[in-house]
Amino acid sequence: MIEIDGKEGGGQIVRTAVAMSALTSKSVKITNIRGARPKPGLKTQHMQGIDAVGKLCGAEIKGLSIGSQELEFIPGELTERDLTVVIPTAGAIGLVLQALMIPTTNLKKPIKIEIKGGGTWNKWAPPVIYFEKVLFPILGEESEINIIRNGFYPKGGAQVTVIAKPWAQKHIEIIDKGKVKEIKGSSIAAEILQKRNVAERQSEAAKKIISNAKIENEYVEAFNPGSGILLWAECGNSILSGDAIGEQGKTAENVGKEAADNLKFDLENGAVDFHTADMLLPYMALAGSGKIKTSKITNHIKTNVGVIEKFLDVKFKINEEEKLILLS
Repeated sequence: MIEIDGKEGGGQIVRTAVAMSALTSKSVKITNIRGARPKPGLKTQHMQGIDAVGKLCGAEIKGLSIGSQELEFIPGELTERDLTVVIPTAGAIGLVLQALMIPTTNLKKPIKIEIKGGGTWNKWAPPVIYFEKVLFPILGEESEINIIRNGFYPKGGAQVTVIAKPWAQKHIEIIDKGKVKEIKGSSIAAEILQKRNVAERQSEAAKKIISNAKIENEYVEAFNPGSGILLWAECGNSILSGDAIGEQGKTAENVGKEAADNLKFDLENGAVDFHTADMLLPYMALAGSGKIKTSKITNHIKTNVGVIEKFLDVKFKINEEEKLILLS
């Protein structure tokens, strides 16, 4: 059984570990989960991703409870079974998908995943449309996502359907983003915020920083107020993104500015944004080779590399000065 000390990391370690466990059929034991955090142990949002991956491979899971600092994940066989994932809170669907999409790469035929509840826009998590607009196109991933209803904190209540398709493994090399072709965006807010023009205010603030961005404004059905904006730059060799969400006490203008600042930083400093770099690592490992230049090397990236190397016979090289991640 592979053993991982999760003290110095967050939920990312757990998500990657169970995803790689399901993919490789290697059991894993994670101790000291989030041990350095003020409130250590598993939170609801971590449990939902673990449980979803467990269903996909018929895993035996020990220690799956709120606050648990030790988890054993003993995978069964990955099977092409349709899944229903229920998230009773506003937990991040993006984080569930982050874990769930990795083992689906090895399936031999598509499966349908229905997600009921949770949030499509969350703090410290990719918005669900990020997968469709950024990650999947970079990977050449043909999986499909349909957002039936958006969800925001604190009630969630989203409804999302995913058709997860096998991934045709390919070499990933993105060290030059190429010429910026077009910058697009999606500014979304709950219908109740339409009178305050929240979606328009977010997009206009973003355009003050990135004037050539083409941003669509949309008001959506949701159980409570909420908003978010995703910007993405379609380049010759890559797609880079920046996002931000609305929060109490945070103006729509600041939400739009934050997303634009994030994208501007990544465009100026890397060939892929650092969040995407983190998510590309398992796919690079599966392909057996790859090279990417990111906007910055984060602790998330370093811990993710360490976890992946425990499951697959690969060795990443990180050049912090050049912000390069190599696998050969």
